[in-house]
Amino acid sequence: MYIISVLDRANQQFVNKECIFYTTHGFSSVMNKRGDQEHTTILKSGDLAPDFSLTDFEGNVIKLSDFRDKKKLIIYFYPKDFTPGCTTEANEFTRDYQKFKLANIEIIGISPDSNQSHSRFKEKMEIPYLLAADPTNEISKAYGVYGLKNFMGREYFGVTRSTFLVGADGKIFKIFSKVKPRGHSQEVLEMFI
Repeated sequence: MYIISVLDRANQQFVNKECIFYTTHGFSSVMNKRGDQEHTTILKSGDLAPDFSLTDFEGNVIKLSDFRDKKKLIIYFYPKDFTPGCTTEANEFTRDYQKFKLANIEIIGISPDSNQSHSRFKEKMEIPYLLAADPTNEISKAYGVYGLKNFMGREYFGVTRSTFLVGADGKIFKIFSKVKPRGHSQEVLEMFI
């Protein structure tokens, strides 16, 4: 049994449930303590990107909805600052950032790390785009990228590397799941241009 937070879409709050967790056929499924199965839909193309806010490095609060009707977005989720895959992904998005900027596309990287960790990561990697701290995994859960993972026979909950492409209308038009970092920035750029 696990305790997980599940989004109650009726009142847009996360509630803790004791359950067994598994995924199948486009749904996250949980079996609660009583044995009742519950489903929460995973985001898909055409869905409105869930809104969230972040604080930039100058202290300004920015909401995702602030970009609506102004810019297209790349929202990418990654597990941890300074790890090899996350460093590769950040390097490539940084390398291609001017191309994205010329196409009126903003990039937001999201991980469970703190703002302090993001500040060090951003400075060391010379990252020109926004990073959002998600230490409680609220944003990751809203996007369906936080869940049960398995690495070398060990099960744990964490963020699955994923990218959401969002049009200026605020709707998701492409989702990349279980992303391979090397070459991903170019793959994303080709989807927009």
